[in-house]
Amino acid sequence: MDTHSAPPSGGTALVVGATGISGAALCRRLVADGWRVLGLSRRSPSSVEGVEPVLADLTDAEALADSLASYAPTHVFLCAWARQETEEQNIEVNAGIVRDVLAAVRPAGSVRHVALVTGLKHYLGPFEAYGKGEMPDTPFHEDEERLPYPNFYYAQEDEVLAASERDGFTWSVHRAHTMVGRAVGNAMNMAQTLAAYAAICRETGRPFTFPGSQTQWDGLTDVTDADLLADQLAWAATEPAAADTAFNTANGDVFRWRWLWPRLAERLGVEWEGYADAPRPLEEQMVDAAEVWSVIARREGLVADDVDRVASWWHTDADLGREMECLTDQTRSRERGWTGYRSTLASFLDTVDALEAERVVPQVR
Repeated sequence: MDTHSAPPSGGTALVVGATGISGAALCRRLVADGWRVLGLSRRSPSSVEGVEPVLADLTDAEALADSLASYAPTHVFLCAWARQETEEQNIEVNAGIVRDVLAAVRPAGSVRHVALVTGLKHYLGPFEAYGKGEMPDTPFHEDEERLPYPNFYYAQEDEVLAASERDGFTWSVHRAHTMVGRAVGNAMNMAQTLAAYAAICRETGRPFTFPGSQTQWDGLTDVTDADLLADQLAWAATEPAAADTAFNTANGDVFRWRWLWPRLAERLGVEWEGYADAPRPLEEQMVDAAEVWSVIARREGLVADDVDRVASWWHTDADLGREMECLTDQTRSRERGWTGYRSTLASFLDTVDALEAERVVPQVR
């Protein structure tokens, strides 16, 4: 990964979504670099030592403005979103979050850069049209034309660009793939989900069964380490060559699940099964997960006895069930000076180590 560097003079970072998978990783990175970090979240403060908590409901513009009134951030990192039932509602709520945050920090007149974290739905379409119609060729490039569907990622980008033109700050957009990291209560968290799945398999004697499609089992793909995303965010915040640009963010290697799955199973202490005949989604395999997890959590002294705060079956099913190849091109960031790289196998294994150490999942005996 990139080496850490000192923050800009007077740099104060506002991390929106400080307890999420990307926000938590970014808080750790910025604190280590010596930034003053304001961690904005709705319910609970960041667990990262050195982060100053700012509690506010992102969907309440007035409360948000009140909570941020006494701060003058120089850099704003938008790492939060709220899933709604329809894409129309996703657009209304999530574009509104971006608009209201940037309106709340505007009076201070201090913002120099705004970074927005999105993802590959930029290329694959929103939940309601995910992977439908004509897709761009892989690897996905940042200059692909937008798909002809309403998409809250597009609406969020448009809010950032409009505020940039109005207020004069630079911006960057970071399109991450499937995230590998740790954050209790976060929906987009594949490594944590698979570690919880494996713990339930060990408890019940079931095989660790690949839940997805044959396309994903056999095809090439990539993922994004949350710490690597944090490195790119920190780099783009102060690098002139990164100003006003969208970047793909992935580990830099590619892999096939049929290669990775047995290696994960070995680390997680389970017997594995690969793709066979049809997908076997986690949402179907884990219908009894709540009860089993509760028993595990109480016995092992885990931090959360509600499995829905640890695992997101639906999101991992969506990623592993895709019927198209998904990987991204990293040329743009490389050409502009960011050369971050992370071994995907190491990313998964190191994340499992951290999840065990933090008592999010039980240790493999």
